[in-house]
Amino acid sequence: MDVKRLSETVSVAPQIRPAEVADLAALGFRAVVCNRPDGEGPDQPGFAEIANAAAEAGLEAACLPVVSGKVTDEDATGFGHLLDRLPKPVLAYCRTGTRSATLWSLAEAARGRALPEIVATAKAAGYDMTGVARRIANGGRTPTTTGEVRHEVVVVGGGAAGIAVAASLKARSPDLDIAIIDPADIHYYQPGWTMVGGGVFAARTTARTMASLIPRGVAWIKAAVAAFEPANNAVILDGCRVVTYGRLVVAPGLKLDWGGIEGLSGTLGQNGVTSNYRYDLAPYTWELVRGLKRGTAIFTQPPMPIKCAGAPQKAMYLSADHWQRSGVLGDIRIEFCNAGGVLFGVKDYVPALMDYVERYGIHLDFQERLTRVDGPARTAWFTRTGPDGAAEQVERRFDMLHVVPPQTAPDFLKASPLADAAGWLDVDPATLRHARLSGIYGLGDACNAPNAKTAAAARKQAPIVAHNLLRDMGAVQGGDALYDGYGSCPLTVERGRIVLAEFGYGGRLLPSFPAWLIDGRRPSRLAWLLKERMLPWIYWKAMLRGREWLAQPELAG
Repeated sequence: MDVKRLSETVSVAPQIRPAEVADLAALGFRAVVCNRPDGEGPDQPGFAEIANAAAEAGLEAACLPVVSGKVTDEDATGFGHLLDRLPKPVLAYCRTGTRSATLWSLAEAARGRALPEIVATAKAAGYDMTGVARRIANGGRTPTTTGEVRHEVVVVGGGAAGIAVAASLKARSPDLDIAIIDPADIHYYQPGWTMVGGGVFAARTTARTMASLIPRGVAWIKAAVAAFEPANNAVILDGCRVVTYGRLVVAPGLKLDWGGIEGLSGTLGQNGVTSNYRYDLAPYTWELVRGLKRGTAIFTQPPMPIKCAGAPQKAMYLSADHWQRSGVLGDIRIEFCNAGGVLFGVKDYVPALMDYVERYGIHLDFQERLTRVDGPARTAWFTRTGPDGAAEQVERRFDMLHVVPPQTAPDFLKASPLADAAGWLDVDPATLRHARLSGIYGLGDACNAPNAKTAAAARKQAPIVAHNLLRDMGAVQGGDALYDGYGSCPLTVERGRIVLAEFGYGGRLLPSFPAWLIDGRRPSRLAWLLKERMLPWIYWKAMLRGREWLAQPELAG
């Protein structure tokens, strides 16, 4: 824990873990306040988990969730009321501590404390509140006509897409001034979490420090984005700081909406409820799989779009394979509750998958969306939509429940001028330029291009965005680079075999290898070796370093 003291009664910190709450009690804290909405990060425990730990440690817990950079005066007033009510001392936390420090600063200003004193106190704790002071001095508005920092290219997001595009830009133009904005300390190889949940990878092998991956010569702005103001070529950060740019690349990834399923947040990681979509829960999946000898295992898939549409099935097949090898498959009922109407969106791969559905005795339940979970009662409720559009509630008991949460674009993107009517980044699907705003580009999961949301897609998109951005700057020659919608989903149908689905826009098959080597429509041992041995190495050593093996962009004539 990195606890920063702001006063005798209030301290702030980055995200805390449930296991750390008892340590906070030992340090003398009597209450914790969460200022972070659930689902912001792939390793983030929900508030319900923190509240349960607080109750066990004898602390009070309160939640005042604030969207990153969207601290309002009403939020600050509410924070002040919480501080008045809660036993002291109080620890407030968010992703980095900045939102909590901002709330404290605004609350203190409302109480009449001098701005220089607030700024100095926050600075001593490691938080720059000069932007907040400027907002207060400007009557609540953050001016964006000038910024504290300017870069020629600003990349929003330090995930697979953001780092890959920065590396591709640097490979083409080594002297280009680039900055990546991302508040996370840790970068995750998320495609590996399926293998963690299947007992193949250790979780630690999927995590590296962000500092070790930022391309050489690229600045890292360790902050969360609050808003975009494209009219002024400006990005507003947490704490009301402003960064301006010449060109903007937007790659923030998806938001996992754990709170979109009633009761889920309070039971994740216990009562047989798990998900490979969270770093700290994937090992629990493997624990449950190994421990289950009889009963019912339910695997869910929410409405599209989601990152890696095959991941819900991958967890199911690997689990079923373990139960079969352990001789207990006949005593376990496996149910796949899919909010969609088909097993997989590209029909060429369905026959091979159905062979495994039948082999494992999996019961397919289409048009069923998970809506509520009662962990202690081991019961889940689904909304089933019939052919006539009528909805009914279905109650299912479980011994193991693997949940894939609903997924949306990040809130700061949905509320911005960059988004389409549905809240996704509005891009041209071929060039990945913004569809309406010049000088802005997008890639990765938050785009509205109709491609599969996979790391393989981002690997193909990064060189395309890099080329087109530099072409628009006059730094490279040739026609536009064009994206064909390529995505890849290595479907782990058993330990040692994979159906390697590779496809583009419209479901057109786009295999990387000749059929005599790997036929993606059939389970393959070689595809498993690719997934287990080669793809992590390609991710860390090639994709994130600007080496574009099998990813060179196609240029328009």
